[in-house]
Amino acid sequence: MDLSSPGAILLISCYELGHQPIGIAMPSGFLRQAGFAPTAMDIAVESFDEEKATQAYFVGISVPMHTAMRMGVRVIERLREINPGCHICCYGLYAALNSDYLLQHGADSCIGGESESPLVSLVQSLAAGSEEQVAGVIVPGSPAKPHLERLPFAIPTRTELPTLDNYAQLDMNGEFRTAGYVEASRGCLHLCTHCPIPPVYGGRFFVVPEDVVLEDIRQQVRAGATHITFGDPDFLNGPGHSLAVVRAMHDEFPELTFDFTAKVEHLLKRGEDLAAFAEAGCLFVISAVESLSNRVLEILDKQHTREDVRNALAACRNAGIVMRPTWVAFTPWTTLEDYCEVLDFVEANDLVDHVDPVQFVIRLLIPPGSWLAEHPETLPHRGDLDEAALSYRWTHPDPRMDELHKQTIELVERDTLAEEDPAVTFYRLVELVHGREPAAAICSLPADRIRPPRLTESWFC
Repeated sequence: MDLSSPGAILLISCYELGHQPIGIAMPSGFLRQAGFAPTAMDIAVESFDEEKATQAYFVGISVPMHTAMRMGVRVIERLREINPGCHICCYGLYAALNSDYLLQHGADSCIGGESESPLVSLVQSLAAGSEEQVAGVIVPGSPAKPHLERLPFAIPTRTELPTLDNYAQLDMNGEFRTAGYVEASRGCLHLCTHCPIPPVYGGRFFVVPEDVVLEDIRQQVRAGATHITFGDPDFLNGPGHSLAVVRAMHDEFPELTFDFTAKVEHLLKRGEDLAAFAEAGCLFVISAVESLSNRVLEILDKQHTREDVRNALAACRNAGIVMRPTWVAFTPWTTLEDYCEVLDFVEANDLVDHVDPVQFVIRLLIPPGSWLAEHPETLPHRGDLDEAALSYRWTHPDPRMDELHKQTIELVERDTLAEEDPAVTFYRLVELVHGREPAAAICSLPADRIRPPRLTESWFC
């Protein structure tokens, strides 16, 4: 198989939360370092290019999250129609968790975990015509084990990707700025039961070398970025490394701002570092609060409590950093009172503009391989596996909650399409849960208020 010519290797990203896909940039860097010339396609922001797809002998599909995984299955179907002879490899977080399904639906191989080195080895093996099994690559009949050996990183290559202005922007109260995206670490130390990372990484995480992160930032600044998102599952898993990176970034680009994601637990433990992050340009922190119900938090193994959330919010505000909490609004254990408490908490703590409306309608996913799938608290509610949705069905013991989920989704989708003020949507949700007419909701916030910084793509997965 001749994989040396331009166009012979195609990497496809389906969706990465609105940012330029590092799931293409990083393996592209590895492949170019090995002497190959991959092309790229990001179907989240550009049309599916049949000419590129037809010319490729090897197609790698990045599946780092649930939405990308579902879209990736459709991409496989399309590839098999127009280029049946190409080798299709799915790689990324969801590739190992769903390898059986992917291999049954058209993929030739899968790589989970730290996928770049096995991906290069697979391409090299195919180019040499070897039929030997490549370490870390899952094929029919082999164990579905993620690859967790970390070898030296390559500098991500972004030249084949759409420009940054095609992706989510930083919204500073109506002023839009170009945003870039990097990762300073991969994997996670923590074992939240609803998260797809623990079944793959098992509590391990890998640091991306500082020089690699900084060079990736430089190339995005040259491309126009004035804000950087650190997309690590938890930026404070390695707080010393993270501080060193942002301080070096700030020294070189003092006007550059950034955001990151961190657990409530870490925001409390590393509270003394938050001021240093703010001084280096941190505008906001995303934190997966998920729920205020201590029972739900315990089942999800979040390692924080309702009171911890309040304290973490105070710590961020004291440091001058905006906290943007995210939620899993509907779980089998979330009561109507729990849902109302979240809305009350958001309003009482002046967080209405900190939470995108989609966060109030997110329903717990229980994909195959999830630690929740066989959890004793889940089994009484779990139904059949919906293969097309890549998730188990579940039913709430209180029928009002499943009906409320349908109603809230309809409301949020309708308001989003109408480009309604998110605060208006919030107060309509409040009216809805209290059994009143949502359209009659009165928003107490002025339309010309100063709103906290956010990215224009809502955070969800």
